[in-house]
Amino acid sequence: MNITASLVLYCNAPAMIDEAIRSVVESDVDTILSVVDNSPVPIASRWFAHPQVLYHHAGANLGFGAGHNLAFAAVAERSDAHFIVNPDVAFAPDVLSTLADVFARTSDVTAVMPAIHDEAGQQQHLCKALPTPVQLIARRFIPFASVRAAIDETYEFRRLPGEGLIDMPSLSGCFLGVRSATFAQLGGFDERFFMYMEDVDLVRRLGDHGRTVYVPAARIEHGHARSSYRFGKLMFVHIGSALRYFGKWGWIRDPARTARNAAARRAYSAR
Repeated sequence: MNITASLVLYCNAPAMIDEAIRSVVESDVDTILSVVDNSPVPIASRWFAHPQVLYHHAGANLGFGAGHNLAFAAVAERSDAHFIVNPDVAFAPDVLSTLADVFARTSDVTAVMPAIHDEAGQQQHLCKALPTPVQLIARRFIPFASVRAAIDETYEFRRLPGEGLIDMPSLSGCFLGVRSATFAQLGGFDERFFMYMEDVDLVRRLGDHGRTVYVPAARIEHGHARSSYRFGKLMFVHIGSALRYFGKWGWIRDPARTARNAAARRAYSAR
């Protein structure tokens, strides 16, 4: 199985991206990493000269999804499994091979996500339901912690098993493996999403063609800055993406959302 990965940069600290690139190229399976740099001025890193790294300076901020689409296009012809990697991640050499093996062994899986922890070792709850407008809006703006916690119980899947393949309606794009043929068939990310919600949209579409699964046997570390939760430009970008997402898939009536979330909750409650 041919393994590739992509990394999209925008004014990131060199030390951060060096760790992400090192994690990819020092994996125990040969992996070609395609890097697209959206920064106004090219970022400098010694890793860009590595033979497994393809570096491209876009010269403009294309956005997250468009950047990854461009990066994937550079490696698509030699890719069976492709990993979308954030610049603020780090992981052990066996992570990519563990996840790629799921694609090799299970023909109906179209997306995989590992267990994701922060720098302190706390698990980030990134296995989620397909969102409703209330879940996204209320958990952001309601000031009462108890109400937000109650909403999170319906939105996030916590206390999941530590083994097996666990089907999830939505997985995070901070570290996401995709079956390359299916990703190409779908046209990659929907580039109308400049930033935020593009991963929810992509995993949902991948779920139309197969299983999207959480793989707890693999584990990575992720910075998880959540910068859009601070009042400012990124918050409005996130809101705009949410409006676009619900405009595309439905605000109140969304039968696929209802069915997939219900199936996941049934399986979750049975564990």
